[in-house]
Amino acid sequence: MASAPTPPPLLPVTNPTAGSAPATAGGSDAPIAQPAFRLFLSRLSDSARRSLSDRRPWGELVDRSAFAKPDSVSDATSRLRRNLAYFRVNYAAVVAFALGASLLAHPFSLLILLVLLAAWCFLYLFRASDQPVVLFGRTFSDRETLLGLVGTSFVLLFFTSVASLIISGLLVGGALVAAHGAFRVPEDLFLDEPSAASGNSAAQGLLSFLGGSGSGV
Repeated sequence: MASAPTPPPLLPVTNPTAGSAPATAGGSDAPIAQPAFRLFLSRLSDSARRSLSDRRPWGELVDRSAFAKPDSVSDATSRLRRNLAYFRVNYAAVVAFALGASLLAHPFSLLILLVLLAAWCFLYLFRASDQPVVLFGRTFSDRETLLGLVGTSFVLLFFTSVASLIISGLLVGGALVAAHGAFRVPEDLFLDEPSAASGNSAAQGLLSFLGGSGSGV
């Protein structure tokens, strides 16, 4: 009488414990997080879109029939205050244009500024907290990285023409805004309280994209 066939040996099965993630093809079990840079761009786009929604028509800004010499310094100050509240987004665009034109006229300074911004973004702002900076075989702590970036920024900004170009661009833009605000008669401008409140919230939200974008230090 033939004996019964021998059953195949059972292979051990390991059940994954709770909270463990399956290994990837490269053998790393680290979770893949959403890139912080993509989140930064999304917040920047949303903030810019909300701020630009309060932009006034440019034809209203340059209406030649609405310009007149102010009677006194107090009159010019009052005009400037009302025009700033009404044309705040347009004025911000004018200052940004003056700053951009100042930097574009000097490509080398613009290149230095872009390299400096890239260093801040990839070495500090959007670097994962569990990934230290390693240069020339040495690991730098978050404090050392921050101090190095601050020192490099100080040298590149104040020992080159970058800082002077930024200051001159802001001064030119501010002068244009002040001259327009002082000579533009705001009698035909109507700014109700809800519009002013929404404008203030939009101005506060213009830099809100920076929230939570740090490296977690």
